[in-house]
Amino acid sequence: MTNNIYWTLYKDYADQIETGALQPGSKLPSENELAATYQITRETVRKGLNLLAQNGYIHKVKGKGSFVLDTGRMNFPVTGLVSYKEMAERIGRKSRTIVYETECVPAGDAIAKELQTRPDRLVWKVIRSREIEGERIILDVDYLLADIVTGLTREITGDSIYQYLEQELHLKISYSKKIISVERATTMDQSYMDLGSDTHVVVVRGYVHLEDTTLFQYTESRHRLDKFQFVDFARRESNHDFGDK
Repeated sequence: MTNNIYWTLYKDYADQIETGALQPGSKLPSENELAATYQITRETVRKGLNLLAQNGYIHKVKGKGSFVLDTGRMNFPVTGLVSYKEMAERIGRKSRTIVYETECVPAGDAIAKELQTRPDRLVWKVIRSREIEGERIILDVDYLLADIVTGLTREITGDSIYQYLEQELHLKISYSKKIISVERATTMDQSYMDLGSDTHVVVVRGYVHLEDTTLFQYTESRHRLDKFQFVDFARRESNHDFGDK
């Protein structure tokens, strides 16, 4: 039973933070106080607090305690290949995909350059906005090589393209390069997103490769500034070449 109490502590405080009972910046009770409240050891308390920190609920400051973070922004992974459908399921918020365009067209000069191919090569052009809790806060514009991604339909693009690629076409998606920038909102952004008075968006450009290194997808994922924080996990590797420098 004791082994699971840290999970109870985690759930108690995660629920309070998500419901707003604990506001951003609030300080959690000390480890000693939590240990007394839950009748557990400080080591078990630390497990619960570490889980809260790992999932973006709190920030632990050495010597000062644990403080509630602003969870109003959704975490968008910088590394890793996660589809929107997978991300939406993780954040647990009401969402839907609105498909504006799914058509097969010649790549043209600009997209051919991004996909390192010929301008006359056919690509799927897919334009979708992502609505979360009633607001369109992401605009995705995707280009996929049509001779690799066959049989794409509006129904598929309204659900999950990656699920279709992996489960129906049995393609093995391997890795991607991402470039993130803040840019002035375009006319398309204004039309397909609920930007309000915002004049800029965060743009994540992605170049996605198959297992055999084929570049088959170029995407522009455009995000409302106030709704996302872009997260990464990095570990410093040991380096024994520095000596006494």
